[in-house]
Amino acid sequence: MHNSEIKILPETFEFLKNLKENNDREWMQLHKKEYLKNENSLKKFYTEIEKGLNVFDEISTVKIFRINRDIRFSKNKMPYNFHRSVSFSRAGLQRRGGYYLRLEPGNSYMAGGFFDPNPTDLLRIRKEFEMDTSEIRKILNNREFKNAFGDFNKEYTVKTAPKGFRKDDENIDLIRLKSFFVSHNYTDDEIFSSEFKSMLLHHYKLLQPFFDYMSDVLTTDLNGVSLLE
Repeated sequence: MHNSEIKILPETFEFLKNLKENNDREWMQLHKKEYLKNENSLKKFYTEIEKGLNVFDEISTVKIFRINRDIRFSKNKMPYNFHRSVSFSRAGLQRRGGYYLRLEPGNSYMAGGFFDPNPTDLLRIRKEFEMDTSEIRKILNNREFKNAFGDFNKEYTVKTAPKGFRKDDENIDLIRLKSFFVSHNYTDDEIFSSEFKSMLLHHYKLLQPFFDYMSDVLTTDLNGVSLLE
């Protein structure tokens, strides 16, 4: 199979659909060979994406999320996820942000940005937005960026204003956010298409101005002095 032909196969989604219907260890044991074949195929695809990302960025780690669910503290005792997910971390302290891909029948999407940043990073981002949002709004309002992603995911926000910030701040819409990421959904047909690899990499590449800006914010203090030296 040539690299150009490495793509996600419909069989992968058939397996995940069946797993959703038969989410137990006995069924998984009976279909282990099929599961391993799919995982092997997906790993080849992820490797291609990593290579593609390294053309315009630098990736340090690829994390393939486990199919096994952690059910210790969950009411939902189903042992397996019926989606497959992978994330690509950027290399070096000066490169912030990460790329994510979720593959699930009828609910596949890519995402990129800063999901649940640590308290220090979160405060630094909010302080930046309190001072000036012209640059981030310019990125978010870029036509191609907006067409691909819409706006930041607004699912994770504080109700009014974070501690130490004014409720009536003109930039409170951005200051209230607890995560700073965007996403793009794909149909199953798009996932199986031979164009999916280039489509996904195109969307990841659109994140570059956003990542550059946020990396700059997170590696400097409020006076713009580097924290890396």
